[in-house]
Amino acid sequence: MSRTRLELGRREDLGGDCASCFGLCCVALAFSRSSDFPVDKPAGEPCVNLGDDNSCVIHARLRPSGYRGCTVFDCFGAGQKVSLQTFAGESWRTDAGLRGEMFAVFPVMRRLHELLWYLDCAIAFTTDDAIGAALAQQFESVRRLTAGEPAAVRDIDTDVLYDEARPLLVRASAAHRGTGTGSRPDRRIRPGADLVGADLRRADLRAADLRGALLIAADLRGVDLSRCDLLGVDLRDANVGGADLTAALFLTQPQVSAAIGDAATLLPEGFDRPAHWERNPLI
Repeated sequence: MSRTRLELGRREDLGGDCASCFGLCCVALAFSRSSDFPVDKPAGEPCVNLGDDNSCVIHARLRPSGYRGCTVFDCFGAGQKVSLQTFAGESWRTDAGLRGEMFAVFPVMRRLHELLWYLDCAIAFTTDDAIGAALAQQFESVRRLTAGEPAAVRDIDTDVLYDEARPLLVRASAAHRGTGTGSRPDRRIRPGADLVGADLRRADLRAADLRGALLIAADLRGVDLSRCDLLGVDLRDANVGGADLTAALFLTQPQVSAAIGDAATLLPEGFDRPAHWERNPLI
């Protein structure tokens, strides 16, 4: 039996497959005029750049056109899940009655799939049998929710699920990171730290806990982030040129896409190297 991105049920499913989606991120979600978008768009209204075939007509020039926000977005596979499974291939284009519910289900599904990503990351790196079993049980519980009927998915309280998963993810991270490797602790390096614009090139971030930290425009050039907990870390415009992200914990594609790297930046297997890195003016 063939295993597709939709059938496998694990991390391979948890990345966007735009060719299998009805352009949901370009319709269901709202965005506001800012440094990330040149115009306002309300939720439920198609983006002016969405083509009739559900593709983006300016995909190759999103950043120069002011749509930077689109280049760092990833639905974690929710788009194809909602389009082909939850609504069985029925599109909002051909059935106006589906519009409201489909657009309400999509952001919920995205949060569920993002949670599955974090759980699966932890499953992959944990060596503790008890933690691994608890993670697998929680993963399966959330996965079953993603297979529900539209109305059931729409009404899921994802905040509750994240609250339930958080202690286990923290426990898995702590067990895997151990005591860290730094010989001289840096008091700046802690969960939730404000490291906006910080020069971290000399910091030992191996096995560090930066969960929820702000690293906007931080300088991470050449830094080894092996076993560093990056869950929820804001890496917008962080300079990761030459950095080693291959073994960073809970790293996501949106984080990578929001950062600024170069040809020497090392990424985990399966991650896409953002096109704008080739034009990186900071390295």
